[in-house]
Amino acid sequence: MVNMNVSLSGLRLDNPVIPASGTFGYGKEYAELYDINILGSLSFKGTTRESRFGNPQPRIAECSQGMINSVGLQNPGLEAVIEKELPDLAKIYGKPVIANVSGFSLEEYAECAKAMDDQEQVGIIEVNVSCPNVNHGGMAFGVLPESAAEVTRAVKKVTKKPIYIKLSPNVTDIASIARACEEAGADGLSLINTLLGMRIDIKKRQPVIANQMGGFSGPAIFPVALRMVYQVAKAVKIPIIGMGGISSAEDVIEMMMAGATAVQVGAANLVNPYACKEIIEALPKTMEELGIENLEDIIGCVNKISKQ
Repeated sequence: MVNMNVSLSGLRLDNPVIPASGTFGYGKEYAELYDINILGSLSFKGTTRESRFGNPQPRIAECSQGMINSVGLQNPGLEAVIEKELPDLAKIYGKPVIANVSGFSLEEYAECAKAMDDQEQVGIIEVNVSCPNVNHGGMAFGVLPESAAEVTRAVKKVTKKPIYIKLSPNVTDIASIARACEEAGADGLSLINTLLGMRIDIKKRQPVIANQMGGFSGPAIFPVALRMVYQVAKAVKIPIIGMGGISSAEDVIEMMMAGATAVQVGAANLVNPYACKEIIEALPKTMEELGIENLEDIIGCVNKISKQ
């Protein structure tokens, strides 16, 4: 029998498959379809200090092999998530979850992270550094090593649980940003967030999305995500949660071979609500066909070969 267990900073998962933040809500809708306790963990919808309605509509555009979204971090806010959403989630999911938090200043990042650190059911805090940095003129915290490190230090000061920094692919050198986060104390990294994309309605002669541009995700970005996970895995020693276009058991294996310890499945959930379930069920057979007895044995195996 194959072993699908993996470990993220001491958190043991039955398997490496995790729904990505923003694509699984708080699990309620999916729990009506299947027992979501089969998931390795669950990264729930990104939380900000204040409630957010999100960006104006339309904010979704379909693409070949993917989609563009500009939802704008719509969420009920920190207090509502802690008082209502997390207790409701605990009723349908019995394993530690990943709390995805965002902020528009260092203080807000720290406040959200500290509040999640106090929640018993939260096993890992995932920090999205793709938000606009209000203190530094609106640039995202994650596009420069220095600002990404600043966020990392700010949240590490007020937390005890593992901190995973979620990195943006919209940068020149993602490895340098990953190293800066590791040096600042990050326990792990999540990558990649969405690529910046755009669609135009040629009949109306205007952008499809009200915000003009948005985050491009889906199978089309998998090769880019795989390349960045491979590069970052060579640059750091901390665990990586790989994501970006994963839609099959084979994709999971490939991402882990590139250096990921676990994976997150995003856009696939929006196309097929059973995506994570089907991937988990297919993993044992795929492992057997490839002669893999223990999933942890293949983590970064391509990197190891390239170093010889």
